[in-house]
Amino acid sequence: MRHFLEELEELNNRLLEMSGSVEESICRSVAAVVDHDAQAAQTVFQNEARINQLEIQIDNIAIGLLALQQPMAVDLRFVTMAIKINNNLERMGDIAVNIAERSISLLNDLSQKPRIDVPHMAKLAQDMIRNSLDAFVRKDVELARNVLRSDDAVDDMRDEIYAEIVKFMEEDLEGPHRHRLHVHRQKLERWPTTPPTSQRRAFLCAGRRRAHHAAQPKS
Repeated sequence: MRHFLEELEELNNRLLEMSGSVEESICRSVAAVVDHDAQAAQTVFQNEARINQLEIQIDNIAIGLLALQQPMAVDLRFVTMAIKINNNLERMGDIAVNIAERSISLLNDLSQKPRIDVPHMAKLAQDMIRNSLDAFVRKDVELARNVLRSDDAVDDMRDEIYAEIVKFMEEDLEGPHRHRLHVHRQKLERWPTTPPTSQRRAFLCAGRRRAHHAAQPKS
């Protein structure tokens, strides 16, 4: 029993470490775009190796627990959700790498207007990741539900940035980097894969799934 609890704690700690690494990669990838910071992009590339290593470690711990300890009830839900959350975090890390790679092509683009709200959107995404993992660790269903609700704010920001970029493109049709900026916006909006993480937090505590969150159509 003691070994089982130690393995659960190790799994929890590895998830927190991975979350911190992904959060840093998000921050650095946005800095690479907004501040023309090549060193920030390099930090994202360096973090990728550790994130991939943690993904493997988390999978190994979780699979070992399932195979050897045969957890039940809330412990079983915790382990199975950890596997899924691990996959979500790894995907977020990959998206950060993609943005960092694209930022290299923007180093000589000094246009500022299309990037005004990119840091704000990134901050919203980072907060969602942090709060989702906090909810997971603390078994806080209400915090998980708050993250689900905050997804609408990211969707709204996505639409606002898209409209801004379209307007900028109309004003400067010859600009060579407008499409790349739009791609950055798309990738930022993909970061909050945290709603599934938050749904799993609620599932862990309540033992039932919540339907996929979707924003209501705007009139």
